[in-house]
Amino acid sequence: MRETWLARVWPWCDPNRLPPGIVTARLAGSTRNGSSALVAGTVQNARQTAPATSWRSARSAKSAWIARLACGLLFFSGVSALPQAPTRPEFVPPEDDPRLPSVLLIGDSISIGYTLPLREALKGVANVYRPPENCAHTWRGLDRIDEWIGDRGWDVVHFNWGLHDLKYVDAGGRLALPPNGKQVSTLEQYGANLEKLVLRLMRSGANLIWRPTTPVPKGASGRVPADQARYNKVAARVMDRHGIVIDDMNAFIAAQKIPHIRSDNVHFSREASARLAQNSAQMIRSVLNSR
Repeated sequence: MRETWLARVWPWCDPNRLPPGIVTARLAGSTRNGSSALVAGTVQNARQTAPATSWRSARSAKSAWIARLACGLLFFSGVSALPQAPTRPEFVPPEDDPRLPSVLLIGDSISIGYTLPLREALKGVANVYRPPENCAHTWRGLDRIDEWIGDRGWDVVHFNWGLHDLKYVDAGGRLALPPNGKQVSTLEQYGANLEKLVLRLMRSGANLIWRPTTPVPKGASGRVPADQARYNKVAARVMDRHGIVIDDMNAFIAAQKIPHIRSDNVHFSREASARLAQNSAQMIRSVLNSR
């Protein structure tokens, strides 16, 4: 017999130690609403399996295991009621004002960092949305761009891919420089993927704003600092070809001397992300006003 669900709840509840005649219920899976479904086991004929033991001791043993089984049923009946991990506030849709234009942010963790302060900066100006996930690399973009755009009429799409394309990962998906790591997207793949993504975004009818990939500091895990300029150069050719507006966040970072959260980390602090949001808000306002 397979391991019982009781054995998974209590390490000391080994099926081999069950009293004679008792076969516990096993966990069969989950119902559509997430609650656990149980498939009752069978009760074998105790006469066929019971060792030589007194009637009283067998009855006592069975009673103890029935009590444990009841506790287990209570445990699993409450699984669906356990508190769920809270959704990141950046992924919660804003309170929509139908009188305002709609802005869609597409990007990685850098954009996640400035999502909330950008919403605040554009409060009363635009409804600022983003996909409820890290948009990562261009491969994920190609796979999910239709879902992210949906059927909403976007006025502006502010987008970026890059940091997850130029990174190196090993066979297990962990950040690792060569020789153990391989780049997620070659320059050629990155350019080709961006071309497809820009064409798809253009079909949405939205005004597009490209945000170049932000700096990679020395010592950042799985990334080579010089790759940032190379990938941005490829992206710039795609954007120039289609006349896409550029939010040059890197020029702002350099001019304002905005530091990374650590000298070996590509991310920014909450305070730094708020400053990036203020700069991007000006660009988005400009594009909205020029429609």
